[in-house]
Amino acid sequence: MRCDFNSLVIFSVVLRIVLIIYGEWQDTHMEVRYTDVDYLVFSDASSLMASGLSPYKRSTYRYSPLLAFLLLPNSFIHRSWGKLLFSASDILVGLFIRNILKLRGVPENLCLISMGAWLFNPFTFTIGTRGNCEPIVCAIVLWIIICIMNGKVLQAAFWYGLVVHFRIYPIIYALPLVLVLNPRNIQAGSKPFLQTWGATQQKSSQGSNCKGGSFLFDSLLRLRSLLTRERILFGLLSASVFFFWTWLFFYLYQWEFLNEALFYHLTRTDPRHNFSIYFYHIYLHHEREFSILEKLVSFLPQLTVQLVLIFRYAQDLPFCLFVQTVAFVAFNKVVTAQYFVWFFCLLPLLLPWSNMNLRWEGLSCILIWMGTQLHWLMWGYMLEFKGKNVFVQLWVAGLLFLAANTWVLIKIMCRHKFSPIFIASQKTSVKSARKLQ
Repeated sequence: MRCDFNSLVIFSVVLRIVLIIYGEWQDTHMEVRYTDVDYLVFSDASSLMASGLSPYKRSTYRYSPLLAFLLLPNSFIHRSWGKLLFSASDILVGLFIRNILKLRGVPENLCLISMGAWLFNPFTFTIGTRGNCEPIVCAIVLWIIICIMNGKVLQAAFWYGLVVHFRIYPIIYALPLVLVLNPRNIQAGSKPFLQTWGATQQKSSQGSNCKGGSFLFDSLLRLRSLLTRERILFGLLSASVFFFWTWLFFYLYQWEFLNEALFYHLTRTDPRHNFSIYFYHIYLHHEREFSILEKLVSFLPQLTVQLVLIFRYAQDLPFCLFVQTVAFVAFNKVVTAQYFVWFFCLLPLLLPWSNMNLRWEGLSCILIWMGTQLHWLMWGYMLEFKGKNVFVQLWVAGLLFLAANTWVLIKIMCRHKFSPIFIASQKTSVKSARKLQ
């Protein structure tokens, strides 16, 4: 049976509404709650704000006050308001996925398949209905991509500054976003030329990304065009938006805001068990201050991988953001399951450009990634619920999960057709060539 766009959206909305209603029933009648514990934190912080108090009076609330503000209707409409908001953002992510792919000339059937890969992913449709705020961040990140593809640099800068304030992790996208604003791609007063999916398919003879250096600009040209009008405007406006919201909430909530919403995430070292390969070392030594060498050992691999991926794939922006996010999460000092949604929202944007055989390679990637995750969860269950001393086994399971993430990422990179989102303007290319001569 062929599924059209309207049916896909309607079914997705109904599914989420049913899950929210079911969650209310489960919370009331069963010992294990459906609602995410973080949602209770958000709601409590919002209730404090509605009473004129600081949301940071609620312990473990470590987010921007904007989140508590968005959930104010929880106090006077219904406690599930936030879940409806997050689920609406979840649906919006699906619509943005289709929008991006349509802009790139992808056929409607592939757009719907990619859209469905997000909307009917069990992990993603439960995260919003359980009360996790990540779909809002995902929607803004995709909207930034749409703005850039349409040449709306100032609009992209505004939303980028806002999303970095709201959730600090998108700061890793700063460099690829700046690099893609190349004067050969985007010029003031004119809409950029987008490279279509059909044109990419005709270039399939170029092979996979494991062999290539498709994104290797002439170094002299890159240096000459580093500081352009669009890049300067993007940097100034996004920084201004970020610092405006930071200053406003610092004025209202003082150092409590900075310590909980910003510094905590920059310096976080969680001694509790999580997917990170660093958790066991942190658990053993969390009572003392970590040395500079220890901090560098965890930070340098992450930074190195980020820079390599950025300079290799920046012009294929959706793919660059995806591989960046997977690598960032995999090598982070703290890794929880909710972080996976950060790259799940970008994965559907790659599917039309993938040569991976779904039946064999695709299935093997899914099974290996899920298998190593379930293996870790088994040891996590033994530790948390059975009280067994399995810290070493849990750490080894984390190493296996990192290896699985790395293997799957390499597979995806090798099977991806490199496809810059923009076609260089002929006019700009001629001018640049003349300057170099």
